[in-house]
Amino acid sequence: MRTILYFVRHAESLFIEGLERTRGLSLKGKQDADRVYDIMKNIKIDEFISSPYQRSIETIQKLAEMRSKEIFTYEDLRERTIGNFDNMEFKSAKRRVYINKTFSFENGESSIEAQARSMKVLTRILQENMGKTIVIGTHGDIMTLMMNAFDPKYDYDFWESLTMPDIYRLEFACGQLADVKRIWVVD
Repeated sequence: MRTILYFVRHAESLFIEGLERTRGLSLKGKQDADRVYDIMKNIKIDEFISSPYQRSIETIQKLAEMRSKEIFTYEDLRERTIGNFDNMEFKSAKRRVYINKTFSFENGESSIEAQARSMKVLTRILQENMGKTIVIGTHGDIMTLMMNAFDPKYDYDFWESLTMPDIYRLEFACGQLADVKRIWVVD
């Protein structure tokens, strides 16, 4: 029995300090969300799940509405909190938490911590939806950490290669990751 997950990394959302949860998509993000819809509209989808962050929900919302499906949100699918990395450049800070999986900046999460909380949810999703096709609205960092739990090649370099949005199709057989395909086409 095959289970298919589509990880849909959210489209562009302009960073606004303090609005991590509630900031929606930019104009370009909304246009790209329409492209996500166009790419996925003919795929049979049984369930829609998302991070509780508005940008992740908005990226898959049109697709769910077209199917008259609810989007179920899970707090533990939220993006990883990087924490206070002071004057360090963002990508350098991100690389540091990927290289040392137990390290976390003040008020942040280590890779191990973020991966553990998200994998509890993902494991339950896979167990409860065997044989189904599920779309998960997600974030680049937490998606990378979940994929890394199945294969270590999904690391900092993979995270850095992602686009906003991005779509990865993961196929599971008997609970094991059998295949991964990127289906987003970057202009």
